[in-house]
Amino acid sequence: MYLQIGIISLVMVAAYALAKWKKLSVEISMLAAAVAGGLVGAFTNTPHIGQLARHLVEGSFTYLDVILVFSTATIFMAIVSESGGVNYVVRATIKYFYNVRIIALILLMIIVLIPGALTGAGSVSLLVVGAPVALALGYLGIEKKRAAAILFIVAGLSAAAPPVNIWAMILCAGTAIPYVGFELPLGIPVLILGTFTVLFLGWRRKEKQNLEVVLKEMPEIPPRMSWWRVLLPFLVFFGLVIAYRMWPFSTPILGLALEFVIAALIAWLVSTKKIKILALSRDTMKRLLPLLATMVVVGMLQQIMTVTGVRGMISFAVISIPLILLFISLALIIPVSEGVLTYGGAAIIGIPLIWFLDSIGLHATVAIAGLSLLWPLGDGLPPTALIGRLSVMVSEYKDSYWTFLRSTWVPWLVITVVGILMIIFSAKLEFLVRWSM
Repeated sequence: MYLQIGIISLVMVAAYALAKWKKLSVEISMLAAAVAGGLVGAFTNTPHIGQLARHLVEGSFTYLDVILVFSTATIFMAIVSESGGVNYVVRATIKYFYNVRIIALILLMIIVLIPGALTGAGSVSLLVVGAPVALALGYLGIEKKRAAAILFIVAGLSAAAPPVNIWAMILCAGTAIPYVGFELPLGIPVLILGTFTVLFLGWRRKEKQNLEVVLKEMPEIPPRMSWWRVLLPFLVFFGLVIAYRMWPFSTPILGLALEFVIAALIAWLVSTKKIKILALSRDTMKRLLPLLATMVVVGMLQQIMTVTGVRGMISFAVISIPLILLFISLALIIPVSEGVLTYGGAAIIGIPLIWFLDSIGLHATVAIAGLSLLWPLGDGLPPTALIGRLSVMVSEYKDSYWTFLRSTWVPWLVITVVGILMIIFSAKLEFLVRWSM
């Protein structure tokens, strides 16, 4: 049995490596691994050759709910950005807090956190607010390398922040754990670590410019734009989320996807700028296709690994590692799995890991929150390095990529330590989950 599963695993790894060697995308490479593993498994009827297509199709729908939330949330943020709301908030931050550096940095951090927290993707934060925030950081006297480092770390944390955390959703779906109670276990460390990052990397100033000159150079905002037009869609969204928590038996369950649609319509209606919502939605979905394809292929890969026994073998390997060594190795295994497989790392490594941690008495929800702090770090590692590459691009940093990545080592280390400690002491942090529910 072990020989059979070992051969299937090696074939899947070889198929992935060959596809990457041919410079195919991560999504195509994972699809190649899934199909190759299924075909080899068919020789031993795991799965039966006639059921291979069914397993691939069935797996592609595993994360349909996550895809719906991701899509609707990103369209919502695209409408807010297109209406001029993002530029309005960034400009107001610089205008009123240019001389109060600590507040300006923290507000810019929150601006970067919001799109990723609502969509579950740090890349969306960078695509929506990355450029204006990078510009504002430059006006605050922060060199481009450090600005890129701030964007990378904070955008990664935004993907881990509630209410939408795709790694946590994947783990919950694969372990039959309800996706509830993550607000405080994720929100508190994200805010603390984000604040530490922007203050540590952003405190040093090159030179101070004249505020009037800075405001003239910043992007113009549409006429009649105001705070209530920016805040109303967010108030509607969070109001719908909170209403069900406060009145669970009298409030209909709309779900995050529909709540984002309602908020998007509000943002469209209050915009002072005419927005072609269908064209904007179409363009947004085109940009999202690689990430949506990743979710589809991750589901297919997970299904094939389950039916061929590969997932079970990985689970056995996880529980066979000495506990102390397992905790130490998380600092390397989790980011590398994200760098190679993106969200696939959560399905392949994270699900059996959570089963094991839960079985030894650790709290699964807090442990998932701890792991969720480690996965975004892998988005700066090759071969994908999605958030890292986008951070460099929007900040217009032109020097070596590795020089930029090395500048993040202190926040990287602090985040790693906090994430692992949250896992180790997850049972003692259970009260955070109770307070969130």
